[in-house]
Amino acid sequence: MWSILYEKLTNSEKEEFKRLTNYLLSHTFIVRDLYDGKEGFMKVSPDYRFVERNFELFLDYLGFSGWTLQKDSNYGVIALSSAYEFNRVRFDRNTTMILYTIRLIYEEEREKLTLRNEVIITTGQIVHKMITLGLVKKKPSDKDLGEALRKLAYFQILRKLEGTWEAADTKMFVLPSILFIVTNEKISRMYESLQAEDQEINGADLQMDGDGETLIRGDEGL
Repeated sequence: MWSILYEKLTNSEKEEFKRLTNYLLSHTFIVRDLYDGKEGFMKVSPDYRFVERNFELFLDYLGFSGWTLQKDSNYGVIALSSAYEFNRVRFDRNTTMILYTIRLIYEEEREKLTLRNEVIITTGQIVHKMITLGLVKKKPSDKDLGEALRKLAYFQILRKLEGTWEAADTKMFVLPSILFIVTNEKISRMYESLQAEDQEINGADLQMDGDGETLIRGDEGL
């Protein structure tokens, strides 16, 4: 039982458990490898290490409430999903288009990587790819672009390195958590939905239902 494991924690560890449980419920992902701007290299997240050390506790506690916790040591991602529809996040069409575009860029760029799971891209690269794919005819407004990228950063899919989100030369990390939202199987379905005329897409679970809606925090069958 989770309560037995919880009582074995020190007082400071109990506070960390509470904080990180709430963090997962809010942000969905914890990513292991973080870029330290001051040092100029990647570091291991202490939050990830804490959850990893106490994974059984988090798993049992969250599972008791209907949540599923997944840990992928290869990509360094801890992901939370829910069995209940009302806990799933929905992205608007603009955010979904940008997410889809970033996922394609990530797939192309990570083939060049050998030791890292993160990919560095720019805002301008995203916009250029969207136009090339025919998803948009011109650059989205700064407001729409900024809101979408901030939302993706909130859910630990992106991490900005420098600049403002709207600036073309702004650099950002695409984190491997994107693989858990847009799987290889979902890429083609997202494209079909985005191409459908007059079809609203509200996505985040990134589950696709029968109406072509993009759903974060769940898989088919949950």
